[in-house]
Amino acid sequence: MSTRLPGSREEDAWLSDEQLDKCALAESDDFQSPVPTRMISNGEYMPYPQTQKQQRVEVRIKELAASVSKQLGVSRRKFLASSGGMAAAFLAMNEAFGSEFFKVARDEMFEPDAHARGAPPKDLFVFDTQTHMNRSSQNSPNGLRALAQGAGSASTSAGFSVNPFNPGGALDELGSPWAQWNPALDQLPNVPDEMHLVRYVHQLFLESQVTVGILSAQNVGTVPIGPGLSRPPRNMSESLRYTFITPEQAVAVRNFVNGTAGSTRLLAHGYITPGIGNLHDPVFGDYMQWQIEHYQPDAWKGYNIFPGAKVDLDPESLMRVWRLDDVDVAYPIYEVIVKNKHQLRKHPGFFNISIHKGFSPNPPDDPQHGNPVDVPEAARDWPELNFIIYHSCIRPSFFMLDAFEEIKSGALRGGVPDITWTSEFLQLAAPHKNVYAEIGSIFASTVVTFPTVWAHIIGQMLKFVGEDRILFGSEAVYYGSPQWEIEAFWRFQIPEEIRKRWGYPALTERAKRKILGLNSARLYGLPTATKDEHEHEHDGLYRPVPANYESLIPAQLKTLLEFPGYTADNMSKMRQRYVELGGDRTNTRYGWIRTRT
Repeated sequence: MSTRLPGSREEDAWLSDEQLDKCALAESDDFQSPVPTRMISNGEYMPYPQTQKQQRVEVRIKELAASVSKQLGVSRRKFLASSGGMAAAFLAMNEAFGSEFFKVARDEMFEPDAHARGAPPKDLFVFDTQTHMNRSSQNSPNGLRALAQGAGSASTSAGFSVNPFNPGGALDELGSPWAQWNPALDQLPNVPDEMHLVRYVHQLFLESQVTVGILSAQNVGTVPIGPGLSRPPRNMSESLRYTFITPEQAVAVRNFVNGTAGSTRLLAHGYITPGIGNLHDPVFGDYMQWQIEHYQPDAWKGYNIFPGAKVDLDPESLMRVWRLDDVDVAYPIYEVIVKNKHQLRKHPGFFNISIHKGFSPNPPDDPQHGNPVDVPEAARDWPELNFIIYHSCIRPSFFMLDAFEEIKSGALRGGVPDITWTSEFLQLAAPHKNVYAEIGSIFASTVVTFPTVWAHIIGQMLKFVGEDRILFGSEAVYYGSPQWEIEAFWRFQIPEEIRKRWGYPALTERAKRKILGLNSARLYGLPTATKDEHEHEHDGLYRPVPANYESLIPAQLKTLLEFPGYTADNMSKMRQRYVELGGDRTNTRYGWIRTRT
């Protein structure tokens, strides 16, 4: 008979008594690391025992913390909650991985100023070329937030008891099936409001160093026809009704942010809507031209893998997937963009075409689902257009075990490890100066969990397309504020043994500045700030978004974004309470840890 007390953590857990005997409360562990060093279960599944690599990381962090805290005259707990504790974690991870993936110096454990010297500089110009938010009636994709947040109460409350992109429990390079990518997400609720306007603005402009971002309009909607079932849309009206955010909404957010800041802080995409049917829509007529005349987008976003191409004039036919080099489906859309070249005077990025390629679930090996073979011909035929390939065609899902196994397999393409679709894309793109590689999600999903994979991807990007044609994108706010990605990218370096073996160029600070912002600034015709924006020493080119931005949201924008009851302040207040808990970062995590086998 169970002796669990009513209302206790043990009663709430789904673990058996036998399983509970092998576990302990996570918060009872006297070592709370800045970076998790063991799997933590929320009580719905049995946690994995700590792996050997995780043990080595923990032992090394403890050794460093004991030594440095004694020299500093502070408690070990206080040290671990400081920037020095985070530096110790980076050092220990480098040792465990056996490579210098993260640029971190020992003196960063002792001096906050030293830590600041290794952090992204204040004068860094950051252009986030891939950001997302949802209209208020859209409540997904919370799975991406859960993926980055890791195991715990927030993920469980959102309906995720295991890694949504690794349900089989495979282990990453440090031996975790569900690592936390972004420590700032610890204990933040995984709720729809985190993806809506108020939190989007806060995370992008108040919690990060992003100077300018671009908001993607996402034509990825399908029409629901029953529980778990949907069909492609028949026309633009159906498509717009079920997308995460429309061009009209994205442009309205752009106008609001720039209006409150008094400067250009946000750009907005329009939809690429291929096919003759979208040029003769029953409501909009030529929908591409409609967007230009009514919304004036800064650039364009398209999704090969979602059904957005209306290839005939039959009102009952369904939209379908498409490819970039289809002369009957895609080329007429390029013609519409080019014939409106006068838009370049006001929107210098108007000829930039951003295409989602990759991360396609169980994809066929074709261009409609991510294979890059349609890129070269489109780039040759339309030299005036810039083709920005989002995700650089990565084929594996967001848990990069497949790419890691491909690297270990020894299979080569062009003399380097063959990472499916991405290696091929980079080599096909090499001779085409109007093709760009974008790093959204492939960086976030590898730098913490599979840093070897990221070392090869960025190495191949530098080798084949060069530092002038790589663009930073974070996919904020799905993974929280992009600041953690900015900091990780600035600190990352390709280990010398990998670089020399495969002939990869060094990831220099000059290259990092280009990738993080200067390359996109050139593509979008923007000036680049050279001073900290808060010092106002660059003639106010990029003024801060005001802290009271929420109170300035007009009713018209709330109506357009479908705010339910105009209740937009709950999450910002929750975040404020979280920040006010005590000043120092808390490393405490709640759940169950495995203490016996």
